[in-house]
Amino acid sequence: MNKSVPAESASALIDQRIEDLADWRGTMLAKVREIIHEADPEIVEEWKWRGVPVWSHGGIVCTGETYRNVVKMTFAKGAALRDPAGLFNSSLDGNVRRAIDIHEADRVDEAALKDLIRAAVALNLEGKPKPKLKSKPKLRRGSTVRRHP
Repeated sequence: MNKSVPAESASALIDQRIEDLADWRGTMLAKVREIIHEADPEIVEEWKWRGVPVWSHGGIVCTGETYRNVVKMTFAKGAALRDPAGLFNSSLDGNVRRAIDIHEADRVDEAALKDLIRAAVALNLEGKPKPKLKSKPKLRRGSTVRRHP
């Protein structure tokens, strides 16, 4: 089941995850989170799939999973994104997702990661219809308007 919790609760759960990790993974997850928010201040934090931090804007941008030896950022539509810096290093065989595995000794290219996040948001928003403004009904040719006294 794909349930998410309210954004305020999701943010608190991500805070708790970072605190509970209490090692390099918590530090790295916090750094990645900060980079994501710097890249897109309108990003929304979610908590899905029984404990996965998710960042969304117009759809899922990426997740922030933590494993024993890696912090993994999985981009939902990563295969459709240009990655000139070569950040994607995992899940390269799929048709949709791409991931970045960050190990303890790795340095994050913040500028390149911000560019990737912004591109993912732009891709999510690309096909979204813009809200329509309410307009007056249009008259058809040959129709008349009846006015009531």
